[in-house]
Amino acid sequence: MDIEVALVSAFTVNGKGGNPAGVVFNADRFTDAEKLKIAQAVGYSETAFVASDNEADFEVSFFTTTAEVDFCGHATLATFSTMFQEGMLTAGTYVQRTKAGMLSVSIEPNGKVVMEQQLPEKIAGFSYQEIAHVIGIESNILESTNLPIEAISTGLADVIIAVPHGYLDAIEPNDERIADFCKQHNLVGFHVFELCEVQSKHTASCRNFAPLFGISEESATGSSCGALACYLTEHLAELGSEYVFEQGRAMNCHSIITASVESNNSIINSVKVGGFANSIGSVIVAV
Repeated sequence: MDIEVALVSAFTVNGKGGNPAGVVFNADRFTDAEKLKIAQAVGYSETAFVASDNEADFEVSFFTTTAEVDFCGHATLATFSTMFQEGMLTAGTYVQRTKAGMLSVSIEPNGKVVMEQQLPEKIAGFSYQEIAHVIGIESNILESTNLPIEAISTGLADVIIAVPHGYLDAIEPNDERIADFCKQHNLVGFHVFELCEVQSKHTASCRNFAPLFGISEESATGSSCGALACYLTEHLAELGSEYVFEQGRAMNCHSIITASVESNNSIINSVKVGGFANSIGSVIVAV
């Protein structure tokens, strides 16, 4: 059986850059093993599979080239943007069932997709010394940010790590160390950021490493940026509640991810991440 997979770049900037994902519609007919085979054939960090659902508008599952994951921000964006651009959906709000829960997705008239994420779960805290060895930055440099290192999930568990301005692009990730650390602590990856200058239109620049799931580095990660937005809301409240993150600079694949957090008395009650996506073609995969 030949399957057509839409290829879509998510979190693009003026139609360029972003993070590519595969999207497969009418996925009710596939087993998990077949989905994994398709995702491996596509070869992107994630491929989304869209199926029918009795309660939600769609059930969406996400596969890397090695395993299923509970949620994927850029593949969600790719999925709903494609349905909008193909005339399958109009502007409005929809609900997707994922393994991270029932989450709303809004499509704006200009094509921007804004997705709800799980409320943040703080999983663990780590010392500067623990992370320094793994990421290859001296502990005193990490400590100079005066920001904690925390594992947070808004769908996927990432370690949020602040580095001083100017250090982000110099990181040379050690895939084996990062994968071993994440496996030991049941985490997905490392989301490293540096705050931008006050005059910048961006809040922070980011890099994301998830080698445990076959992703050495990813150019746009919606779930991780949702977790980062929650982290900043708690630790740097003066930045406000609306964020613009850039990612992929070190990969020469620029991406923009917007995020917003609503809270009441320091309790977060809404996390949303948004952006634009563009079709980059399709591929036929034999199953």
